[in-house]
Amino acid sequence: MSHVSLFSSPLLLGFDRVERMLDRVAKSANDGYPPYNIEQIGEHSLRITLAVAGFTQDQLSVSLEDNQLTIRGKQVDEANRVYLHRGIAARQFQRSFVIAEGIQISAARLDNGLLHIDLLRPKAANLVRNIEITSTKAGQPANGAASQVDATTVDAR
Repeated sequence: MSHVSLFSSPLLLGFDRVERMLDRVAKSANDGYPPYNIEQIGEHSLRITLAVAGFTQDQLSVSLEDNQLTIRGKQVDEANRVYLHRGIAARQFQRSFVIAEGIQISAARLDNGLLHIDLLRPKAANLVRNIEITSTKAGQPANGAASQVDATTVDAR
């Protein structure tokens, strides 16, 4: 069975990265552990908070690769402990978030069993581009390269 793309319309050019990002989001859905909140803490600031009670700073890692923020936690069983009842399991997790282009990770801190990851979303500037129209002369092949593109940044207020 073939996969039909959401972005297969000829009017949607260059959206293959968006489609791959949506595929990553769908694949990263997991069992819901650890629980998390996403909150807006300022006009251009976000915070992801994960409940990671029982994890130490050394047992947690935060990484960003290809716009995917990944938080991993790994606890190890202590072999010398004897449990009469074990209701708190040593477990590991991996939680991923797809981060929009341009968002920066400004801080990560562990506080009372909560891992706070602060994100900064810079103000986007509108870019207006004037593209020169050229013509091909008879007998000369068109090379397909644009000769000049003028880009101007416009304040987005």
